[in-house]
This record gives sequence, C-alpha cells and structure tokens, in this order.
Amino acid sequence: MLKSVKLILILTIFLIATFLVAPFYVFSQSSGNKSAIQAEIEELNAQIKTKQSSIEEIQTKQKKYKEQIAQKQGEQASLKNQITILNGNISKTELEIRSTQIDIDKTNLEIKKVTLEIQEKEADITKKKEYLESLLRLIAKYDDKSTLEVLLVNNSLSEFLDQVQYIKDLNGNLKNVLGKVKIVKQELEEENEGLEKKKKELEELRKKLQEIKAEINDQKVNKQYILDKTRQSESEYQKLLAKAKAEQNAANAAIVEAERSIRRKLAEQQGKDKLKFNDNGFIWPVPKNVITAYFHDPDYPYRHIFEHPGADIRAGQGTPLRAAASGYVAKAKNNGYGYSYIMIVHGDGLSTVYGHVSRINVKVDDFVAQGQIIGASGGMPGTKGAGYLTTGPHLHFETRLNGIPVNPLNYLP
Repeated sequence: MLKSVKLILILTIFLIATFLVAPFYVFSQSSGNKSAIQAEIEELNAQIKTKQSSIEEIQTKQKKYKEQIAQKQGEQASLKNQITILNGNISKTELEIRSTQIDIDKTNLEIKKVTLEIQEKEADITKKKEYLESLLRLIAKYDDKSTLEVLLVNNSLSEFLDQVQYIKDLNGNLKNVLGKVKIVKQELEEENEGLEKKKKELEELRKKLQEIKAEINDQKVNKQYILDKTRQSESEYQKLLAKAKAEQNAANAAIVEAERSIRRKLAEQQGKDKLKFNDNGFIWPVPKNVITAYFHDPDYPYRHIFEHPGADIRAGQGTPLRAAASGYVAKAKNNGYGYSYIMIVHGDGLSTVYGHVSRINVKVDDFVAQGQIIGASGGMPGTKGAGYLTTGPHLHFETRLNGIPVNPLNYLP
C-alpha cells in the first residue's frame, strides 16, 4: 500500500515538474507559429506603407492642381481660363479616383492583417486553455491525497517541503496563465471591433469611388457643353457669362421681392405673420448626398461671376424634391431652358430656394407640408430649368434668414 502511494506521488511530482517546464515548450511552439504569421503581417505592413506613400504623392499633385485652379479663378474670366479650370478639376478628380482606389486596396490589406492577428490570438487562447486544463488535472490529483499520505511517502521533511513548493509553483503558474488568457481575450475583442470598423470604411470608400466617378462624368459633360455652346469663341463665351450673370441677378431680385410680398400678404390676412416654423427643423430636400459646392465656396467654378449663395447637393436628374419645412410657396419660376426655381417661406424669418429644377409641382400661395414633393431636380447642361451655366445634375439649395442667404448646412440635420 505504502509503495503504491509512493509510486503515485513520484509520478505526480514528475508530471508537476514536466508541466512547470511546459509553458516554455508550449509558448515556444506557439511563438514558432506566430513568427510565421508575423512574417506575413510584416509583409502586409510593408505593402500598407507603400500604398500610404502613393496616396500622399497623389495628394501632393492634387494640391498643385488646386493652387493652379485658384490662380486661374483669380484671373480675368475668359474661355481659355475657364477651360483650364475645368481641365484642372477633371485632372484633380481623376487623381482622387486613383487615390480612392489605392485607399480601397490599402483597407483590404488592413482587413487581411487584422484577420491574421485575430487568428493568431485565437490560437494563442486555445493553447493557453489546453495548458490550463493540464494544470487543473494535476491540482485535482493532488487535492485527492491527504497530507498524511504525502508525509508518509517522503523520506524527509525537506522532500515534503520541496513537493509543497512544487504545488505552490503550480498554483502560481495557473494564476499567471489565467491572467494572460484574460488579456489576450480583451485584445481579441478589440481586434474584432477594429475589423468591423475596417469593413465599414471599405464600404464607404467603395461608395465614395462611385460618387467621384459620377462627378468626373458631370465635369466632362459640363466642359463639352461650354465648348459646344460657345463654339470655342471668346466673344460667345463672354455673351454666355453676361446672360448667366443677368439671369442670377434677376432670380435673386425676384426671390427677395417674392418673400416680402408673401409675408405682407400673410400679415394682412392674419393680422400679423403667424407662420410657425417646424418644431423638428429642416429635412434634406433630396436624399442626403455629396455636396459638390458649398456656401460661398472658393472652389466654385463660376465664382468670378457671382458668389455661390447656397449648397449644391448631388442628385440624379429628375430626383423628387421635397419641402425642407412647411410653409407657403412665394415663387415658382418655370424659365424654360433658363434657370428655374422654387421658393418657400417658413416661420422665424426663414425661407428656402430650390434651384435648377426640371419640374415644378406647386404654384404661388400654395401651402406645402414638410416632406411634400414640390418638383424634380435638374441641372444637366442644356436641359429644362438648368440655366445658362451649371455644373451637372444637382439641386442648388439655399436657406435665407430675413431675406439674406445663410449656410444651409447650419440648418440641415
């Protein structure tokens, strides 16, 4: 009986010693696998760095085009200058397409890298769990023996104390590995979150690429329209500019007068202007999309003719237009192939203007509810409602406060 107990204990001590050394073996094996994965990760990092360098080079070229365009915009308006500006914008947009495509490739590499890091951590957790199970089995075996049994099989107190130290080390190792497992699990969760973020970034970049491709097509159509309209004649171009400027000045004057007129009418009918503004603010008149020109945009291609008093929101030709807020129609100008627009007055001194419209569904004095379809977008050069100068299919959207244009993006959600 005593001999068998002693034999079991010797075997147990041997196993303890083996597993005390095991972490070095297990993790050295793990690091062997890790180095293979790590080599691939390092290669991916190198590729990512190369892609980033390419993006930065393109951005430098884009900056130069932007400076050239700004210089030309500051010069006298001429057909040659305008074509140079349009060509510059086209080249800048082509670079943006290249940059976005490289960014997509870079993001794909980053996704692959994060996926490898996740696999690495999952393998590490598996190995640590296997080692923990071995430790727990050893501890369970020891817990099955009484102190008396352990004392009997040891030849001296020193041997007994050595064995107790083994068990103590075993428990310490167990605690240490449990702590490491917890850390790796947390890192794994962070890696998974990072992966989801990268996937969303990839979808946004793909969407952006499609939008930029649509933009460059609009720019090319716009350039061809000007060349066809002017027959590449400087005098014809100057006539076109004069007509466009007169058209915009007339529209602005009509909009200002229309607002004054309808607010006077409301005051006479109701004793005072009781028109209230929507409690929930404005909504987007077309689906929220890319802004192709901002309020008083310094890059607006026709800034030398007039300041841009609104925001241009990309919208396909014929997209339904919705009232940004409830109010009364003050102006609904159908100008044939000239600049057509709709104006609505709201409460709190606010009004909105919808320009380059290809269809008008409302008339002056109509009350429209927020979200009601009031017409359709336009802006394609040479089409109904587009006007003499336009940059492609979009909605020109203005917000005015007490008759003065203000930045629409300060009001849109």
